[in-house]
Amino acid sequence: MKFAEKSYSIFEQSVADYHIDDDVDAPTRQPYAPDSIEGVLYAKNRIDAVQWHLEDIIRDPEIDPVAALALKRRIDRSNQERTDMVEELDTYFRTLYADVEVAPDATINTESPAWAFDRLSILALKIYHMEAEVNRPDATPEHRARCAAKLAVLTEQRADLISAIDALLDDIAAGRKYMKVYRQMKMYNDADTNPVLYGAKS
Repeated sequence: MKFAEKSYSIFEQSVADYHIDDDVDAPTRQPYAPDSIEGVLYAKNRIDAVQWHLEDIIRDPEIDPVAALALKRRIDRSNQERTDMVEELDTYFRTLYADVEVAPDATINTESPAWAFDRLSILALKIYHMEAEVNRPDATPEHRARCAAKLAVLTEQRADLISAIDALLDDIAAGRKYMKVYRQMKMYNDADTNPVLYGAKS
């Protein structure tokens, strides 16, 4: 089993574990050593799974405005944690391939490996929830058919993305591609770069 396929199985495990409790405040069922790459991948998807459900909750048309604001702040924190986790994954890959001799004609990819794994993690959640819609007992046959068609596309996308990620990692390991990571610079989270925040201090 190649790395992307193995990673996807970890994402699937995390999604399934989340739905044992199906509660955004439930403790994480981390089955791996937290500092292992498996543990980081599992924790990454756990963040994504919780945020997926927070995004559902905040769209409740009857939600209390005060609760909605608190939830929005929680989603903002979750987004920052997600970004930090992606950067931790990219640090892992940079260390893993640090000694690779890069070919003179090597090219750079449009995204780093970790951001590709971020998309794969979200895809695991999309597939889980689309499967739930396909099998939803109270849904109409038309709804289930529409969701089945979408699920087929998502399943094809999963195969393509896993293949593409493994090809990228093979290319980096062989020196045909190289990594160049640009750290995220989210200005709205920074009190020195968000005008609303630094304006409030003056």
